[in-house]
This record gives sequence, C-alpha cells and structure tokens, in this order.
Amino acid sequence: MPEEAVDTARETAVYTHGHHESVLRSHTWRTARNSAAYLLGELRPGLAVLDVGCGPGTITADLAALVAPGGSVTGVDAAEGVLRTARATAEERGLDGVRFDVADVHALPFPDDSFDVVHAHQVLQHVGDPVRALRELRRVCRPGGVVAARDSDYGAFTWYPRSPALDGWLELYRTVARANGGEPDAGRRLKSWARAAGFTDITATATNWCFATPEERAWWSGLWADRTTASGYARLAVDGGHADEARLAAIADAWRAWGADEDGWFMVPHGEILCRV
Repeated sequence: MPEEAVDTARETAVYTHGHHESVLRSHTWRTARNSAAYLLGELRPGLAVLDVGCGPGTITADLAALVAPGGSVTGVDAAEGVLRTARATAEERGLDGVRFDVADVHALPFPDDSFDVVHAHQVLQHVGDPVRALRELRRVCRPGGVVAARDSDYGAFTWYPRSPALDGWLELYRTVARANGGEPDAGRRLKSWARAAGFTDITATATNWCFATPEERAWWSGLWADRTTASGYARLAVDGGHADEARLAAIADAWRAWGADEDGWFMVPHGEILCRV
C-alpha cells in the first residue's frame, strides 16, 4: 500500500458493543480452540503473529503459547483501556514474546512484510471499510504467510424456541450496527471481501458456537440481557433513535426467559477465511 494511503486511512465506524463488563464477559471466554480452530494448523514455534482487534487478549495469549519457543505475538486494538486487561492476561500466564499496542486496522503501524500470520477475530464486521482493512492485513503479512479472519453472521443466527421479542432483538441489533458503519452479516461476505482485496488463494470455511446446556444458556442469555440494557450498544440504540429503554428492557426479559427454557438452543454461525500471501 502506498505510504500516503497508510497515513490517511482511518476508522470511520463506531464499535457497536463497547467494552462494558457484559461484553468482556463474552470476549474473555474466547480461546484459540473455540474461536480460531481453523488457524491452528498454520501455527508452529518461531512464527511472528499479529492479532488485530485483540480485545482482552485471551486468544492472543493462546496464539503466543502455540508459537513458543522463539515466536512472537503482537496484539493490537483501537481501545487502550482493554489492552490493560490483555497485558494482565499475558502476565498472569507468564508468556514471553507478547506485546500490545493501540492501532487502527486501516493503518497499521508496521512495515510491509512484518508477520508470518495476521489474524483478526470478530473485527471486519465492525470496521468502516473491510476491503481496505484486508489489504492492510495483507500488506504487513510476509510472502508465504497467511491472513486469517473469522466473523459471525447475525442474519444466520438461529435459536429455539422462537420468540418474537428475540426476533425484534436481532432486527434492532442489525439496524444499530449498520447505522454505526459496520456489517453484522459479515461472515457470509468474508470470501468476497478477500477477493476484492486482491487475495487469490482463499480457503473459506464455517464453524459455529452453540449454547444449549443450562449453564451455557444462563451465560449467553445473561450477558445479552445485560448488554441490551447497560452496554455501549444500548446507549447507541437509544441515542440513535432506534429503541427506547422500555423496548430494551422487554428484550432483556425475553433473553432471560429464553435462557430459563429447558428446550433452549442457540447457534452462532461464523464465516472464516485463510488467505495465503
């Protein structure tokens, strides 16, 4: 990418979720095993890895363990606050070769060909220009390396029993996310975005999260009930005129009711891409 393009690129979307406790409750649950299994076969000791949109660093820490000894992992996120949690995660696990920095995916502060593996989990759905972001991920990836991305696809979420209030939640979330400049149905678009970014060797796959046990339902429904009324998403929904507090409270109640239903089952599908450089 020309130097001028790197200097002038910037994020234009607003991160829909924010970093409320209910959001971090979800993000800190994520591991390389449950969120980046499609990438694990590409990792080996000694590689240099960039984890873009690393959040609280649980996946980052797993990646660091998988490229040790001799490897290094750099985690970047647009929010300085969450990086404090990420640094603490790495320190608690006694990991070497891990660093964290603030960065914008559209203008990464690294030279060309800096990393063997560039990874982004649940990032491209939240950025203003995912194709430009993928070009930037490609720029910092060395020839012979891989760019990996995984994003959920809200339009393909499915659950049982059906609930009109949760149908309304999904419609509202997609409206708010798009009003913020993102694309909540990103999973199905990853392959097309990668092709538009110039990748030609693309492996596209899909995997799911599933929440069905009493413990899983309580956790998933509880964090979404709290997120619906107390997170940055809730504020953006109200401030943007998309919902009022009464509607959000009703959706939160519906989440709790679903979580208490013994028949409850929820699937979160994800698209994945491995792009060889």
